[in-house]
Amino acid sequence: MEIFDDSSDGELRDGQVKPGTIRVILADSQAIYRVGIRKVFALEDDIRVVAQADSLDNLKAAIERFPTDIVLLEGGLLAGTANAIPELLRIAPDVKLIVQAVATDESHTVELYRRGVRGIISRSISPDLLVRCVRRIAAGETWIDNQSVNWVIEAYRAQAAALVSPRNQPRLSPKEMAIITCITQGKRNKEIAFQLGTTEQVIKNYLRKIYDKLGVSDRLELALYCLHNKIIHVDVDEEQTARKVMAS
Repeated sequence: MEIFDDSSDGELRDGQVKPGTIRVILADSQAIYRVGIRKVFALEDDIRVVAQADSLDNLKAAIERFPTDIVLLEGGLLAGTANAIPELLRIAPDVKLIVQAVATDESHTVELYRRGVRGIISRSISPDLLVRCVRRIAAGETWIDNQSVNWVIEAYRAQAAALVSPRNQPRLSPKEMAIITCITQGKRNKEIAFQLGTTEQVIKNYLRKIYDKLGVSDRLELALYCLHNKIIHVDVDEEQTARKVMAS
């Protein structure tokens, strides 16, 4: 088993990739599939495959070695692993994961998005749609179909309803309320910090306190919990809110 280096001279250097190029690592156990995907991306001027891996361990080594924007990951490589996705994101926090699955169900789909996957696509996806997916996710969007959005919303709504009544929760400060409102609008920490005249680190610190106060674990759960329990009073659609928050 090995990492397959796709750079021209065996070592990836910053100068070899033009600014704006989307750097992709292909992680797939099937060599013929990697070859096919690489040929698809080779036709695009703004997408470059920088490395390939045929196992999860080799993928971890690849993202440590090669700066990358997108990992296109065979869903089968995640079988029998519980913390693979958080571990990959710990190694490369800014990398965006796309999982290719033969089939998806509600619980598996929700769990993948919960753990930080930015898109789930079929193994039989068309080349044009695959390229569009990679570009959108590289731009900061989340690739999610309507069925998956509904699954995610229902899962988070059920969890929010099971949490302690907001009447028994600690009071939120005006700044905490302002941050929650920004979260429901799909704003990123950097945008929230700019709007409130503070730093990203301060916003991260506030979010941790808010999560602890309300007993939620992430941005989407926070947004849906606050909408469900009318902690903030805004006229917004849950599906649109979910899409915005998942993309932030």
